[in-house]
Amino acid sequence: MTASNKPDRSVIITGGNAGLGYECARAIASSGKEYRVIIACRDAAKADDAVKKLKSETGNDGIFRMELDLASLASVRNFAKDFLKSGRPPLRALVCNAGLQVVNGTAYTSDGFEMTFGVNHLGHFLLAHLLLKQMPGPGRIIFVSSGTHDPEKVTGMPDPVYVNARALASPARDSSGESDALIGRRRYSTSKLCNIYCAYEFADRIKKETEKNIAVNAFDPGLMPGTGLARQAGPVAFFIWKYIMPVMTLLPINANTPGKSGRALAALATDALYDDATGKYFEGTKEIKSSKLSYSKENALDLWDTSVELVKLAEDETVLSV
Repeated sequence: MTASNKPDRSVIITGGNAGLGYECARAIASSGKEYRVIIACRDAAKADDAVKKLKSETGNDGIFRMELDLASLASVRNFAKDFLKSGRPPLRALVCNAGLQVVNGTAYTSDGFEMTFGVNHLGHFLLAHLLLKQMPGPGRIIFVSSGTHDPEKVTGMPDPVYVNARALASPARDSSGESDALIGRRRYSTSKLCNIYCAYEFADRIKKETEKNIAVNAFDPGLMPGTGLARQAGPVAFFIWKYIMPVMTLLPINANTPGKSGRALAALATDALYDDATGKYFEGTKEIKSSKLSYSKENALDLWDTSVELVKLAEDETVLSV
């Protein structure tokens, strides 16, 4: 990269080593705009492979990896400190993309929280606070959600159930007789609802409590058959997801290739067309209404206040009220 097009802005993409995050990184790196793209990933070897491949595909050498394990609050805090010390260009966008679905029992983060809630919500909640403080603006934060959060949509997933955040972080032993797979899939759809509560609350508080020009939105990439989301499913289910269901992207439903959804996500993170959009929900690049439940202020405040407590957010770690 020559001095004339030296990158002057940074974009961080969690889980940018594969699937949607990788395609988002590729779209930004290929845009010709002056962004330094940072792949935030817990697996250094996979991240290094992704960076090498992205550089080859895009001809852009301004792509780097940084270690981040969203299942560890200490790792999240170390990541934010390392970014601050790195001397990289100012942060323009944070894409909270990484996520998982646990369908073979209950797993826990290193801090003792249920894994799906801990990674998909709590890790990103803390990360967004820490990096918002380092984002001078204009800037954007995108939370990758899912249409599975909406009971009115036919997604093949169980409806989300939000009682309170503490129950999500530390679920009681199940006595309903439901399968681990069903419980895990519901935890996933509920975590995607939490991503929307989080996005809306961040957008509202930034606008009311700061002078920062930071937009925060939620994004639905649609069904993306063939990605690694079903990696914990059984061999038959995974084979169908990986090799047969991608044909659904040819149908007139909200099913997309990772490339198409990645380009849409990149646009929301960087395109001037979305400069004035904040506190919104996008299906691809189209602004739509999220579910009725997603506008519950009571739930959003419960999630916010409990999350502040669970991650032990200190006043000096955020520019927002705690």
